[in-house]
Amino acid sequence: MKYHTPVLLQEVIDFLNPAPGDLFIDATVGGAGHTHEILKRGARVLGIDRDPEAIEHIKNQFKIRENLHLVRGNFTSIGQIARENGFNQINGIIFDLGVSSHQLEKAQRGFSFEKEGPLDMRMDPALTIKAYDIVNNFDQRRLNEIFKTYGQEKYSWPISEAICSARQIKPVETTTELAQIVKKVIPRGVRGRYVHPATKTFLALRIVVNSELLNLQASLPQTVEILKIGGRLAVISFHSLEDGLVKRFFKQEAKLQVLTKKPIGPANQEILENPKSRSAKLRVAERI
Repeated sequence: MKYHTPVLLQEVIDFLNPAPGDLFIDATVGGAGHTHEILKRGARVLGIDRDPEAIEHIKNQFKIRENLHLVRGNFTSIGQIARENGFNQINGIIFDLGVSSHQLEKAQRGFSFEKEGPLDMRMDPALTIKAYDIVNNFDQRRLNEIFKTYGQEKYSWPISEAICSARQIKPVETTTELAQIVKKVIPRGVRGRYVHPATKTFLALRIVVNSELLNLQASLPQTVEILKIGGRLAVISFHSLEDGLVKRFFKQEAKLQVLTKKPIGPANQEILENPKSRSAKLRVAERI
């Protein structure tokens, strides 16, 4: 199976317009789909990822070429990582947020409600808190707050109540156990035709486990300082909280000119070929 299929690939390349000798940062290098296209055009790339499996995959795939620099790290330190690796005054930065195909498909990582695995959801295995710890230790009020705030789940309270009831009998240990608990709560008549009832619950847990919104909020201001004049920042998000955060930052940052008045989504053909791309939104801004 392919490690990860990059979304909005052509759109990103069109905006970043890489050329020989240019410097780029892929802040979420993952399966290196966007990076590969940038490298093909002769540019240099600093690829950052906190998932050691992603870094190892790319090392095996690319055999470490001279114009690709890999760093295992969190993009919350993107400014420091860039300076330490000589990537100053760069031409462009790409953030492809969310979870990779590999992370979803590998049951042991615990991201997917469709594959039975431990309730983990850590993008970086060095993190101390797993989804299991939240599900089994947080009280009903805190669980409700997480599902309501980060999953925008209408049934956050009954889901929290059902989880607390279930764990009184035994701990909720697997992804499929949790998915079944949630599924029983969501009324059959309001379940989405294409979306699993547990989607929002799993999204909320993943966001909290990995501090996704906090990390994004901390990293975006740093990008402005390392972009050269005319350099571009491209961010692909997959849910409204991420997209809203990016939209506000672009609007409020005086050193950026927004190039996408509305976010760009995938074409119908891309959605047919890669259904996971359907919620992707691309926003791009230029350093002025």
